[in-house]
Amino acid sequence: MTQLPRTMLLVLVALVGAPTLRAQQATEGFQSGDVVRLEVEGDTLFTGTFTVGPGPALTLPVIGEIPLAGVHRVALEAHLQQQLGRYLRNPVIRAKALIRLSILGEVARPGIYAVPTDLVLADAVMVAGGPTQDAKFAATRIERGSERLLEGDRLQQALARGLTVDDLNLRAGDQIFVPQVTRRDPESKWRVLGILLTVPVAIFTITRLGK
Repeated sequence: MTQLPRTMLLVLVALVGAPTLRAQQATEGFQSGDVVRLEVEGDTLFTGTFTVGPGPALTLPVIGEIPLAGVHRVALEAHLQQQLGRYLRNPVIRAKALIRLSILGEVARPGIYAVPTDLVLADAVMVAGGPTQDAKFAATRIERGSERLLEGDRLQQALARGLTVDDLNLRAGDQIFVPQVTRRDPESKWRVLGILLTVPVAIFTITRLGK
């Protein structure tokens, strides 16, 4: 399968021309199975990637469990700074929350990926290699079990605005699905030509949307 480069993906998003979709207030907490990437400056013991366990709680060497119940993902670094400060003197830490998303359908490398929660949604698709030339990217949808969380114009707005996984309050186990173009779908025939003809306008549109 041949994939579309990231530049073409962003151009395609800009061509939709959808109105603004506001980011939600990030309120998602941690679940068992989430991942935390932790770096403590000058300390290798607490530097690494750790999986969130039941509780939810993060189990670190020597220290043991650090509760994460009620901690929003955006507040992770401040929370760990406070907790590790009980054991280390003035620790300098960097912490990033990751969740496992299924990225399936017409992407170059379908699978389950642990992605940072501050990752832009369009880049989440690119983690799986980006959409293939057979993808009907405008029909991409985000699902949670049998529920469709985001699709159509609203999903295109999220892409155009550069909203992140956390902005959209996605959870571990959510699925990003990129369907295949049907044989009768004219999108397959005209997609590449339309992109090439409108690149200058699309780049200007992306700049304006980002303001």
